Amino acid sequence: MAKVNHIVLFKFKPEVTAEEIEGLFNEVLEMTESIPGIENYSAGVNTNPEGMSQGFTHGLLMTFTDAAARDAYLPHPEHERIRGLLLPKVATAAVFDYEV
Repeated sequence: MAKVNHIVLFKFKPEVTAEEIEGLFNEVLEMTESIPGIENYSAGVNTNPEGMSQGFTHGLLMTFTDAAARDAYLPHPEHERIRGLLLPKVATAAVFDYEV
């Protein structure tokens, strides 16, 4: 079975502070430690100098053991709780998954 990388790119609303964003990503980190099948998590601010970020300022990457783990994560109550915290703060987001 192939692992799945789950990438989420964010553009936060202008009024959202850096401290709020850090707190949100800390919540995501805690979530990743409590849901089975998540092998790796990292997040951060865009530092790419090419100017092709299309306004996305932050991103995260999760690696799941397989597609079944990713599929179980999507409706997980803790994931839904985090989505509820994030989405009101986000102007736009993009999600992209691929198998490795």
